[in-house]
Amino acid sequence: MIPRVRFGRTGVEVTRLALGGYPFGGVNRARNWDPFTQRGRSQAIETVHAALDAGINLIDTAPGYGDGNSEAIIGEALAGRREDVFVATKVGYQGTAVDVQESVEASLRRLQTEYVDLLQFHGGMYTDTQVNHILEQGLLAMLIRLRDEGRVRFIGFTVEEPWTAKPLIASGAFDVMQVRYNLIYQAAALHVLDEARQADMGVSVMRPMTSGILQHLMRKLAPEVEDAVDLYEISLKFVLSDSRVHVANVGMRWPEEVEKNVALVSSFEPEYDVADLPRMTAHVYERQDQAADV
Repeated sequence: MIPRVRFGRTGVEVTRLALGGYPFGGVNRARNWDPFTQRGRSQAIETVHAALDAGINLIDTAPGYGDGNSEAIIGEALAGRREDVFVATKVGYQGTAVDVQESVEASLRRLQTEYVDLLQFHGGMYTDTQVNHILEQGLLAMLIRLRDEGRVRFIGFTVEEPWTAKPLIASGAFDVMQVRYNLIYQAAALHVLDEARQADMGVSVMRPMTSGILQHLMRKLAPEVEDAVDLYEISLKFVLSDSRVHVANVGMRWPEEVEKNVALVSSFEPEYDVADLPRMTAHVYERQDQAADV
């Protein structure tokens, strides 16, 4: 059984593995994957059903994934099962409050639902001007209004460059943060994960498998490493071993990928808290000295 965890101050119990919706809006011809064809759409719906049948109860998508294709696939796949799933989608943050409202209304139509559980500003790196635009120019107020109207249950944001999210966390307005954090990109560990925990925010991780970059790098630099260990498994275990992280958001295209990830997460019990990992030379020296009792 997939372990569940309280998703921060949302209070919702979610599975530690979420189904990421990007593959349902992206073409990967090398792997014969095209969710815009009828065959690909059917495969994607089968994958969503496999995730639900395996116990996954969080699905994350965005209107930007294939110009709404991902949301439309998920909406079709959730027919008759909507109440069993915590559905998260996103909205842009550089337009007006009216743009936000119209985007959400379009997402609701594609998702075939009257509400989304989590609405997130879809961001990568936030400038001070953009933060001000979100907080002071009506965009946050629109999310709050949508929440008050029952069309959104919780609000959050996504961020690739973690330190730029600090003022959004400090605002106290957001329930959830989705952040880039993995074996390669560990800036979140230093800049935002502690703050998010102190604010009791739900924390989900994008790109937990490094989007395949680690595997590609090892094939170029040390192919024997990839043959000796499962870099995919190590990457997922790294994220799940950080006590500040609630959910690993993993894109999955086929039911066999769902089966692999569910088996891995269900059987894994962290023995080391990656939140305690020393990430500066001085701290590494201190740990070595403590271990050697010198």
